[in-house]
Amino acid sequence: MPRHPDPDLEQRILGAASRLWARGGEKTLTMRAVASAAGTTTPTVYERYRDRDDILRALRLKTRRELYSALCRTRTLRDAIQKQLDFALQNTHAYEVLFDGVGQPPSLYEQWPSFNLMRQRLAQQLGGTPLQHNRLMLAIWSLTHGTAMLIIRGEFDGALRTQAIHACLDMLDNILAPAARGKGFVQSGPKWPANLILGEGELSCAGDRDEPKRKKKSKARKA
Repeated sequence: MPRHPDPDLEQRILGAASRLWARGGEKTLTMRAVASAAGTTTPTVYERYRDRDDILRALRLKTRRELYSALCRTRTLRDAIQKQLDFALQNTHAYEVLFDGVGQPPSLYEQWPSFNLMRQRLAQQLGGTPLQHNRLMLAIWSLTHGTAMLIIRGEFDGALRTQAIHACLDMLDNILAPAARGKGFVQSGPKWPANLILGEGELSCAGDRDEPKRKKKSKARKA
């Protein structure tokens, strides 16, 4: 009898990859280990993914879509932050893979829909354009992600976990309240550089001096 395709196989492969990555990073994430953890064969995994990086990219994109879908159902920035924390704590392995190396290629040059959504919500709450709130959004994003990872890696439970979540939300309110009254956001250090672009896919740049040259070379090769 002919074998029927397994509709859940790709989900099992990606789930296995996220668990292996969370346990030991790239050292533990081999195609053979993924196949074993997913209950399939190594050739079968290669039929669907070229290599480990291809699996990680698929997992990042899947997790981004799911996180964005969860955040889209919220109405305020505070609700979105709460939803991101909920998502992170319910999908710990995939969430860790999503943010591992997020500021470096290839993740840097992928779309960050959830970041953009929250930046838009911030502009709606405070006025102005989303790009005018880059630094404040980065602060809020860092606060949210730091809270999520502290709970995950620190194995916070019970009252400690609850207090950490509400401390994050309380700090968000304390950050936004003065800004909403027009008092602005106190900044130290250099201004936001023009070549530091986040969440814009291939246009993104980490603010490196050589980045514009790299972009020009990349465009020249495509021409």
